[in-house]
Amino acid sequence: MTYQDFASAQSFFLWSTFAIALIMGAVVNKTNFCTMGAVSDWVNMGDTGRMRAWVFAIAVGVLGVMGLEAAGLINVTNTFPPYRQSNFPWIENLVGGLLFGIGMTLASGCGNKTLIRIGGGNIKSVMVLLIIALIAYFMINPFPGSDKTLYSVLFYPWTNPTAVALSTNQDLGAMLFGENAATGRMVMGGIIGGLLLVWALKSADFRGSFDNILGGLVVGLAVLAAWYVTSNILVDADGDIMSMQAYAQDWDLYAPADAVKPASTAALASQSFTFINPMGQALGYTASGFDSTLLTFGVMALAGVIAGSLLWALISRSFRIEWFASFRDFVNHLIGAILMGFGGVLAMGCTIGQGITGFSTLALGSILTFFAIVLGSALTMKVQYYKMVYESEATFLKALITGLVDLKLLPAGMRKLEAV
Repeated sequence: MTYQDFASAQSFFLWSTFAIALIMGAVVNKTNFCTMGAVSDWVNMGDTGRMRAWVFAIAVGVLGVMGLEAAGLINVTNTFPPYRQSNFPWIENLVGGLLFGIGMTLASGCGNKTLIRIGGGNIKSVMVLLIIALIAYFMINPFPGSDKTLYSVLFYPWTNPTAVALSTNQDLGAMLFGENAATGRMVMGGIIGGLLLVWALKSADFRGSFDNILGGLVVGLAVLAAWYVTSNILVDADGDIMSMQAYAQDWDLYAPADAVKPASTAALASQSFTFINPMGQALGYTASGFDSTLLTFGVMALAGVIAGSLLWALISRSFRIEWFASFRDFVNHLIGAILMGFGGVLAMGCTIGQGITGFSTLALGSILTFFAIVLGSALTMKVQYYKMVYESEATFLKALITGLVDLKLLPAGMRKLEAV
């Protein structure tokens, strides 16, 4: 997809993002694809249907990236954000994932689900979105009149020293196969993607659920579609065919005098869906008075998912205005949104951004974040459950230890509360 000018290329870049996100938003609403719900069904009812849908989406992403990358059709190494970077900030992936998992449980859903619920008429999720956006924005952008960010003040001093500088990129193919990284990515992608696919499809209940299969398939394909589109939009600069990012980096050399340069060249790299940092981008775009230079893939993705969800809600007549059930419900959503804002940026993604998009690149940090999110969410549900059943008898520590025993992360002899 080669365009004769940057403006045309950027227009396609943005509107194709919106179109893919629109489809994804409609299907996610229709099928009730929900990563927090997947953990809840598994922990509380032993039902793995929606967990298998999530894993199915990951398998589609991993196998799709393996094939497209081997064919030279996509670039998932120099991406935005840089999933495969050689710097491995494992503590940020771990802590950020745990915070995000706790937060999404308290706030009734992850970043993507928040957008879906907004499209369906949930006013509670508007508050969640605004809080996440505010925190995500200042995690990356300095406070007015300062060079400090929330990240530089609260996290960098103690997380940066723990980061590991790898000798290769952090994807499993490069780490395990060294100079034969391309072959390694095919091997590891085939093995991991195949195992995930087999686990998802081995359940007869899952195979018999049209919605679960459709939800997982469409989300996985949407991630692949975004990878493909953003990797293949090129600009013809007087005979030099180059990516949008390369063009913008040499803006003064190629662009006409009256052309408007995007605020960020990094945000023009190949990328796919993630929703926490883009909420901060959307806040910056809105606060600027809708400055077109701040319009990014992430902003269009947010708009597309909300619009798609709204479209399905209107078609299915499921649009309902929903508000907080109680003050406690408000507080839970408030705390959850704060934790998701911090955790999502710290871990460099959410259940979609790291759990599917990042996972599809086989980045070690993305895989670690995925498991941390699931653990954070599952533990939160266990603690809530035991606190509800045993009331005053169940201290937080007792409920936490018992939850860890239930998840088989501690020996049964350490159980503090009887299983119910």
